[in-house]
Amino acid sequence: MIFITAKFRVLPEHADRWPEIADAFTQATRSEPGCLWFEWSRSVEDPDEYVLVEAFRDDEAGAAHVQSAHFKAAQETLPPHLAETPRIVNFAVPQEDWSLLGEMAVKK
Repeated sequence: MIFITAKFRVLPEHADRWPEIADAFTQATRSEPGCLWFEWSRSVEDPDEYVLVEAFRDDEAGAAHVQSAHFKAAQETLPPHLAETPRIVNFAVPQEDWSLLGEMAVKK
């Protein structure tokens, strides 16, 4: 799968509304057949920063995402709400889902 984590620093005046601002893009991406997950979290240290964790089935699904109409629309509609260009880590991993963190196994 293609695993991506991106940090979005949002302008302070838009930070509380970011989930709403990004909602159309989020919902459209989650509907893509090759999207495994697309999840936003807000930083506990910086209320103006959101972290996006996303994964796509394979290179083909990742390419389809970047070429989609909703991605192109997001390239126009999201940047005016940002304080800087998002930062990203993108890599391929040989798995299809999350692995368990064995070092912190929950014992029942």
